Amino acid sequence: MPPKRILVLGGGFAGLWSAVGAARERDRQRLSSDELAITIVNRDAFHSIRVRNYEADLRGVRVPLDDVLEPVDVERVEATVEDIDLGQQAVAVRSAGTEERQTLPYDRLVFALGSRLNRPTIPGLAEYGFDVDTYDAAARLDAHLASLPARPASPGQFTVLVVGAGLTGIETATEMPDRVRAILAKAGLDQPFRVILADHKAWVGSDMGESARPVIEQALASLGIETWTGCSIVSVDEQGATLGSGERIAAATVVWCAGMRAHPLTKRFPVERDCFGRVPVDECLRVVGVPHVFAAGDVARAMMDDTHASVMSCQHGRPMGRFAGHNVVCDLVGQPMLPLRIEWYVTVLDLGAAGAVYTQGWNRAVAATGEAAKKTKRTINCQRIYPPLDGNREAILEAAAPVVQSPPDLRH
Repeated sequence: MPPKRILVLGGGFAGLWSAVGAARERDRQRLSSDELAITIVNRDAFHSIRVRNYEADLRGVRVPLDDVLEPVDVERVEATVEDIDLGQQAVAVRSAGTEERQTLPYDRLVFALGSRLNRPTIPGLAEYGFDVDTYDAAARLDAHLASLPARPASPGQFTVLVVGAGLTGIETATEMPDRVRAILAKAGLDQPFRVILADHKAWVGSDMGESARPVIEQALASLGIETWTGCSIVSVDEQGATLGSGERIAAATVVWCAGMRAHPLTKRFPVERDCFGRVPVDECLRVVGVPHVFAAGDVARAMMDDTHASVMSCQHGRPMGRFAGHNVVCDLVGQPMLPLRIEWYVTVLDLGAAGAVYTQGWNRAVAATGEAAKKTKRTINCQRIYPPLDGNREAILEAAAPVVQSPPDLRH
């Protein structure tokens, strides 16, 4: 008899932990991989620590998926997901490198393809803009910044324009002064540079709330970052950007950080998606009204408590993955599933050399700033969100237990 098949789409925070969570529950149900096969499909061989792509040092921001999956007997298929046939319970994929197409059947599916940067059809943005949405994009930006001293002199040669003053834009902008300063020093140059953070809204950090806004504004000012609010970008070229007002910003580097949307294959589901393109899931991460399919992470809208839905972040993506992986096995073998509920919410925003700001609750009340918050941010980015890296099977499976971690510790 062929094995039952669980197919997990995506190797990000939700996808990886869905696959490992399923492997953990498979062990608990005393099933072998010959009885229950678990396969993860990802476009490359890495689990990307995506939230670190804004950093200057990209070493260590990718984890080889096989280091985590092989010890727990999860198969990996390196391919791009092209389509989902819900009726036939099959997924069409295109293999990386060979362009070979194949169809992968499933008995249960975990849809965890994540989100993508929202790239509007602004003239020149695709050709001349940069972003930190993926590792490859972040590496491209890094190489571009390093090349600036060798470029022909121009008014915006050492001006970096970051568009989008949400969390990613703020973290990208506040990292830039030290990055540009180091590049100039390495080239033996001593000259001024500019970092500009622009947004169409009337203030920066709108997602962080009233309590954190003064902290963010003070940090930006202390770092010499200019803020341009209430403005829109209508075109980008090699020399900079043009605003809706007709003004020009001369900038050899334009970094787009404005908005995220769920993976476009959410359109395949016969459900009403939210404003981010996410599909609704119930408390056990099943896609509402769609048999045999679970969803987790940035593609899914799950209620975290009685009034608040999940946010598109690893803070919710990781536990959603662990619970989806556990529940997809339970659903397949007819065992009770576990509802996910998270009673707390925190945000830790990196502010570069100005430290960080740590907020608690959905109203984002500031709990810590400066170096204390920065230590917590480093703990999260460099330790807490990583899977075990020593290949220990028991440790990897235990890390996928369907439990909700406590908030990051502020004590240092």
